[in-house]
Amino acid sequence: MLMDLSTDPYVPLTGTLPGDADRESALDYVRRQHERLVTGAGFSFCVALRETDEAVGQAGLGLRSVASGRATAGYAVAPVHRGRGLAAHALAALTAFAWTLPEVHRIELYIEPWNVASVRTATTAGYAHEGRLRSHQEVGGRRVDMLLYAALRPRQG
Repeated sequence: MLMDLSTDPYVPLTGTLPGDADRESALDYVRRQHERLVTGAGFSFCVALRETDEAVGQAGLGLRSVASGRATAGYAVAPVHRGRGLAAHALAALTAFAWTLPEVHRIELYIEPWNVASVRTATTAGYAHEGRLRSHQEVGGRRVDMLLYAALRPRQG
């Protein structure tokens, strides 16, 4: 699955999975994801089909700003498995998991404006569009705008 995911030209620009990864590069990526948990940087999950347990993607929860009550989410589905709503299900599951962490009160997504599939994923999973952050970060060696989507911890009672 990771080798398939690495064929998407955008994926290597936004994370640590190299483009056109071979088996060893994919395993190195898995080791880096395990380190996220060990160092407290966040959680990284494999997305799998319920019926077959086949790996279809990855979802992660970043905790860099958790002291302020904020987390970030990310998700990707391998190209061969896209177009079936799997990313939205994965994001909804990741969000439900995040609410089990008492320190998380807000989860943010940063999406490039051209990425309509990711916008659809965010809205389907219940995230609200909050604005456009101009020249927010560097992707692929250039400054890009990002759309900000967020989910807030449901109120109790």
